[in-house]
Amino acid sequence: MKKNIKNILCFIGLTAMLLAGCKNSLDLKPISSLGDASYWQSADQFDAFAYGIYNRFRSHNTNFQYLGELRSDVFGTDPGSTSAFTGEATQGVEKMWLQTIDIDNSGVSDFGQFYSNINQINLLINKVNATSILSDAKKSEFLGMAYGLRAFYYFQLYRTWGKVIIQTEPIFSIDIETLAKAASDLPAVMTLIKADIDLSNTNYGTNYAFSTKDKKGVWSKSATQMLKAEVYLWTAHRGGGTADATIAKTALTDIQLNTSLSLVSNFANVFSTTNKDNSEIIFASKNKIDEATLSFIGNYVPQTGLIVNFYDAAVPRKFDVVTDNYGGLLRIPTKIATYEKFNDSDSRKNLTIQAAYSKSGANYIIAGAFLKKYVGEQSAGSRAYTNDFPIYRYADLLLLLAEAKVMLSQDPSTEINLVRARAYGSNYNALTLGYPTQAIDVNPNEAILKERFLEFIGEGKRWYDLRRMGDSYVYANTSLTTATSYKLFWPIDRATLTNNRLLKQTDGYPPF
Repeated sequence: MKKNIKNILCFIGLTAMLLAGCKNSLDLKPISSLGDASYWQSADQFDAFAYGIYNRFRSHNTNFQYLGELRSDVFGTDPGSTSAFTGEATQGVEKMWLQTIDIDNSGVSDFGQFYSNINQINLLINKVNATSILSDAKKSEFLGMAYGLRAFYYFQLYRTWGKVIIQTEPIFSIDIETLAKAASDLPAVMTLIKADIDLSNTNYGTNYAFSTKDKKGVWSKSATQMLKAEVYLWTAHRGGGTADATIAKTALTDIQLNTSLSLVSNFANVFSTTNKDNSEIIFASKNKIDEATLSFIGNYVPQTGLIVNFYDAAVPRKFDVVTDNYGGLLRIPTKIATYEKFNDSDSRKNLTIQAAYSKSGANYIIAGAFLKKYVGEQSAGSRAYTNDFPIYRYADLLLLLAEAKVMLSQDPSTEINLVRARAYGSNYNALTLGYPTQAIDVNPNEAILKERFLEFIGEGKRWYDLRRMGDSYVYANTSLTTATSYKLFWPIDRATLTNNRLLKQTDGYPPF
């Protein structure tokens, strides 16, 4: 099995080297037919190819996180500052939360490089459908995974750029005429997403089992149903109404009926490096010591040599190089305002965010904050960020279900209060903290958005949550205004437009 994995990764790597001089806007690195005579000859080889897809998926975690969160109200420098509280410069990433992205500063370029994996997925679908080597059950497993992952990627593209290129067949050879392709309109992209979700569910059938080998690091029927709920809630808020909300609710309740998923009792244990594949995780991008670490974290945590100038007032103590060896470059600090939105009795506050203080005599004055949700593990005197990156988890299911219920004029109390009760632990008092007793609960959508804000910081969800609920929520919570509503979508970068002249710049931005 290891030999097969090595062979396919070498094969893919060789192809990429041969094509290094052929840049195209889709980042569809064509797959040569050189390996077909000796590859796709065993189930292990199909497994190895799928393993490569998950590796590439992991390489996209930074873009998933940036696209899903950096334009929202979670991260950024505090008012009056152009750098992190430690003095580190943001070096251009601030253009995302300041809503000043453009053709030359697009935040994320080349469509997130997602098309590279879409092409691999397309190839897998092609080979699975053509092979006689795999059993019908194994074929269905691969196709359920592949269609689900392709729908996931296209939903990322749809919510970010809107009109994007639809490519459902693998590119096998270098043909310059096939590399340039026009984008499809929004309805066509959404039609593909929903069709792929249906194909994924059809192939999974009633199989809700998680992988026995790689567990929650492998796409599953539950992951497809989570994606289905997200997609149909998106369209429910955009004219689909109760019909689409009902589809979303059914997808979520089907997961509940067919799995033993549940909330982990301690919020910190959801992300612990020693508690992976726990009962709350539905699908996560995996990391492991000496294999891979969380790709984006370095921009969210400070340099060790700079954080030691500040204090942790909760202990209290001064930060030190042994305990606080974060080893980052704090380009993306967490806003003090984000930290202060938490109730002090909420366990998520200090498990998600680390506040840093200056000290004047006996007084502590908050100076800034940074992401603490992913603390990694200590290895040979340094910190390795081996936390898995959760894509879907049970708390997400509960709050999406609450959202669907609100749209259907049903009571969301059970789902919201399960999340709140876990967050507050022994401090939880249903009479003062439970839904609908908090002031924000007067507006159920606002209550759900607030709970999702507190629950999912650092998981790439906040921007998409605001967008899903409707444009007014974006304007109310970010610096984007109705006058610049075209910026709800992201611009296409200059290099991509240069390499594919059939593409047009996102509507509203200056034409290329």
